[in-house]
Amino acid sequence: MQISQSRKEYDVCIVGSGAGGGMAAKVLTEGGANVLMLEAGPNWDVNKDGKMLAWPYDSPRRGAGTTRPFGEFDAALGGWEIEGEPYTKVPGSDFQWFRSRMLGGRTNHWGRISLRFGPLDFRRRSIDGLGDDWPITYDEIKPYYDKVDRLVGIFGSKEGIYNEPDGEFLPPPKPRCYELFVKKGCDKLGIPVIPSRLSILTKPHNGRAACHYCSQCNRGCSTHSNFSSPSVLLPPALKTGRLEIITDAMAREVTVDQEGQATGVSYVDTNTLQEHHVKAKIVVLAAGACETARLLLNSKSSRHPNGLANSSDVAGKYLMDSTGTNVSGFFPQMMNNVPHNEDGTGGMHMYMPWWLNDKKLDFPRGYHIEFGGGRRMPSFGFMGGIHNYNNPNPSHNTSGTYDSEKKIDPANMVGGGYGKQLKDDYRRFYGSTIGFSGRGEAIAFKTNYCEIDPNTVDKFGIPVLRFHYKWSEYEYNQVKHMQETFREIIDTLGGVALSPMPTKEQGYGIAAPGLIIHELGVTRMGNDPKSSVVNKHCQAHEVKNLFITDGGSFVSQADKNPTWTILALSMRASEYIIDQKKKQNI
Repeated sequence: MQISQSRKEYDVCIVGSGAGGGMAAKVLTEGGANVLMLEAGPNWDVNKDGKMLAWPYDSPRRGAGTTRPFGEFDAALGGWEIEGEPYTKVPGSDFQWFRSRMLGGRTNHWGRISLRFGPLDFRRRSIDGLGDDWPITYDEIKPYYDKVDRLVGIFGSKEGIYNEPDGEFLPPPKPRCYELFVKKGCDKLGIPVIPSRLSILTKPHNGRAACHYCSQCNRGCSTHSNFSSPSVLLPPALKTGRLEIITDAMAREVTVDQEGQATGVSYVDTNTLQEHHVKAKIVVLAAGACETARLLLNSKSSRHPNGLANSSDVAGKYLMDSTGTNVSGFFPQMMNNVPHNEDGTGGMHMYMPWWLNDKKLDFPRGYHIEFGGGRRMPSFGFMGGIHNYNNPNPSHNTSGTYDSEKKIDPANMVGGGYGKQLKDDYRRFYGSTIGFSGRGEAIAFKTNYCEIDPNTVDKFGIPVLRFHYKWSEYEYNQVKHMQETFREIIDTLGGVALSPMPTKEQGYGIAAPGLIIHELGVTRMGNDPKSSVVNKHCQAHEVKNLFITDGGSFVSQADKNPTWTILALSMRASEYIIDQKKKQNI
């Protein structure tokens, strides 16, 4: 195949435009570097392509998706399955790999939960003997968390919880009715319920408007009031005049010279299928953890026969995703509620951080709890399945209504109806369910990994990934604890769980790995080149002009969402690149 060669040599080529790539572009261009960014998907302009203010009735399906996994209006071009871009799994593994092919990637539609890792999260092996400690501490990354807070904007509250570090917060929005209701029950159980920490503006910040509470953050924000790479990071980088962006550019491999150092990136134009090569003095990979690992493993040469920067055989290993499970409860006290506007931000106003660090449990790592409910604008679906429990069994309850003062027997909960009565029931019952979701830390095992499938390529002719992943007893026990906790909260509040307790044979309801979309760890950092891919500055041990600024460098998962740490590590690595460039070390 003929390859189109670029004559220009850039200071830096960045692969990926999401959190890690966007932050690298901002810091490097403002530091004086000429940068080229490659994005596998198309350009996506929230003002032209977003559906922030679309009504459900604007769609013949009321917003239900046909190709987008989170609905027709969701700002995600991609999903767990992309036509022409397969991945494979070995028997017994059910890893699900989510990819957003668009400028900004998953930052366009994520939940904006912006939690710092805590001091304990960087030294878990020292605490429980599992996995490995990070080569950096919380104190080393804290200044970058602070700078990310100031740059992006995040709301929250100062709580003084040791392993849930406070940030530089904007005021949090007021709790919704159901959130105060849940807090009342959790106070009795000793479970903390505190204001969420979301990267959504509650006050004007750095030239961006405050959130107007349309509550549709996953659709993309045309007022740029929540965080996405195209709203916050790429504009200042473009303003320098030193950033070029090529979209629809699927990276194939990182090229190297005779010394094994990076010389640029080969990519395929996804529209023409023409292959191109761009030259760069430094390459930054931020394509998403697994996509970056795929690039390294596909970048073989005489100097790197096992894949680029992979003489340790660690690239692709120690794959992690957050654990997850869900339970919904019905609460008769919330029926016949007064209709009111509770839109707020497009996410929870309160959440429950992990509260049992000092307890001896049958699993080593913790989880946090997210919960949602209320009377938000209905869309597609059946409004939480109200028709399944709207008609109390008359053989047990002659009044035909649920008594908020009495314990509900799940056997009494039957449903159905037709016409006016069913419509009236939807009005009476709407807002009376609350869902609880756990997001926990999984242990990093070398046996959970991705590799190149030697028998399968994508539509661009690029070899694809094959996944090996199994949950351990630690994760199953953790999720069992989640399920029991959710049901205890529901019971304490006088509600009833809308599903039976999952059995051990059902994995206690654990979500398949990958479904929480927090995949991390396949190009981990460390001090020893024999057991890690990059050093503590996200610089490849074997290739000094190669850096990785996505979630691949993570040594452990933590019970927190990873985006804030990706941003902080990318900022730190990019400042290091500028410093080393000035010292002529790279």
